[in-house]
Amino acid sequence: MTAPSTFLFVPGDRPERFQKASQSGAGMVVFDLEDAVGVGNKSAARDHVAAALAQAGMRACVRINGSESEWFSDDCRLLDLPGVAAVMLPKAEEVAPVLALQAAAGRSLPVIPIVESARGLEGAKELALAAGVQRLAFGSVDFQLDLGIEGGDEELLYARSRLVLVSRLAERAAPIDGVTLAVADAERLQEDTLRARRLGFGAKLCIHPVQVATVKRCFLPDEQLVSWAKGVLEAAAATPHGAIVFEGKLIDKPVVEHARTILGRTDEGPAR
Repeated sequence: MTAPSTFLFVPGDRPERFQKASQSGAGMVVFDLEDAVGVGNKSAARDHVAAALAQAGMRACVRINGSESEWFSDDCRLLDLPGVAAVMLPKAEEVAPVLALQAAAGRSLPVIPIVESARGLEGAKELALAAGVQRLAFGSVDFQLDLGIEGGDEELLYARSRLVLVSRLAERAAPIDGVTLAVADAERLQEDTLRARRLGFGAKLCIHPVQVATVKRCFLPDEQLVSWAKGVLEAAAATPHGAIVFEGKLIDKPVVEHARTILGRTDEGPAR
């Protein structure tokens, strides 16, 4: 199974939404203890998430509060629960908190640092290279606020491209693009997701179950591309030695590997 292309946030203080999130088809459900939870509900949210993760068969990612927050240490106590599949670290800027998460979990736990500040983007390569990091995520909304950026398209092109570049250099999975806040605007969501795919992202953060199907579809290769990839691999298998020709074009090793990558993107299912 390929890496998830859909990460669906669900507020940690809304346990009545947990089941719906788990049935949404998202590649990974993210129990959110940070932005979606008010200051007065942090403790209750933590308890709800702990109870859910203690249930047999439940596996989810947890977005904890930032390392500089007063809730970080208490949130880290959740990480040794077997139902925690990964942990998202918001406002990631330095490697030390990433390593602290591994120590708190007491096991090899995939970490997803969220880059959402100028300092975070500057240190993105070091974050990507840190032990235990699975992939990076882009906190585009907070990034815009931090830098005073008023647009979310070409205004964020440099930041997005840098995250894709450092992820590849660190040999991590393609990064996760930020949220689309316009929940009811399916056309905008599709445009945002296809842009992320063109730039080299491999996933997107979702804030509502209604967004999951569109995002997942946009990251899947279309039928024509799948047919081409199958044809390339069949031609390669039929020509183990010598030049490979498919549809009148010479096919070399990078093209064959590209075809394998395309077919590998057709296999995502929900993580449980």
